[in-house]
Amino acid sequence: MLLENRNAVVYGGAGAVGSVVARAFARAGARVFLAGRTSATLQAVAESIRSAGGAAETAVVDALDEAAVDSLADRVVAEAGSLDISFNLIDVQDVQGTPLAEMSWEDFDKPVATAVRSTFLTARAAARQMIRHRSGVILTFGGGGARNPIRHYSIGGFIVALAAVDTLRRQLAAELGEYGIRVLTIETGGLLETLPKDFPGRDDIADMLVEPTMLGHAATLEDIGNVAVFAASDLARSMTGTILNTTCGASVD
Repeated sequence: MLLENRNAVVYGGAGAVGSVVARAFARAGARVFLAGRTSATLQAVAESIRSAGGAAETAVVDALDEAAVDSLADRVVAEAGSLDISFNLIDVQDVQGTPLAEMSWEDFDKPVATAVRSTFLTARAAARQMIRHRSGVILTFGGGGARNPIRHYSIGGFIVALAAVDTLRRQLAAELGEYGIRVLTIETGGLLETLPKDFPGRDDIADMLVEPTMLGHAATLEDIGNVAVFAASDLARSMTGTILNTTCGASVD
């Protein structure tokens, strides 16, 4: 299996994306540590992984809490021997649909502050452990952000948050490469499955996601899980500092 004998921490492990990625990591042989703020939902995902024959543990951790994040990294290494994969997939609490000219500073700032702080803290905690083993993979999610501003619909501070995390990913890769640590971003044009069925304007958003693609469809959650497994595996051992583009051609490098 591609991730056999690897230990992975997934922050936001009970979320729509985090739970799919965690299950994909477990199917590929990784021992998964699900981190999040709600024990019940984490336990439900962990049980589904165990029921399928995988290995999963949970930890109630706020990814914005510096001490808690560092403590989890220490715990993973103490219990499992190494921390091989770290993926921050927490909800950044972005407000969408409100034009920037009408948005409050608090709503604009929240996703930026949340994404940057949580990505920095989780990546730093992982890097400190990975440096000792001279190997590891740190993943971020969302994409380059600033490359493709969206017309006719405002995603508020979220696009700025993506751009900030994108820059952080590049710098982490540059500093950590000498220790055998890879840092990659999985870019998506948006995941319709993360929206409730009754979300206002859902059909319009679906059209907005599909229309700019070259393939005539958008990526699914399953696609993201599969790409995450590849990125974390030795099949991608020559890749770092870059983006894995799952936009189905909506973004072209």
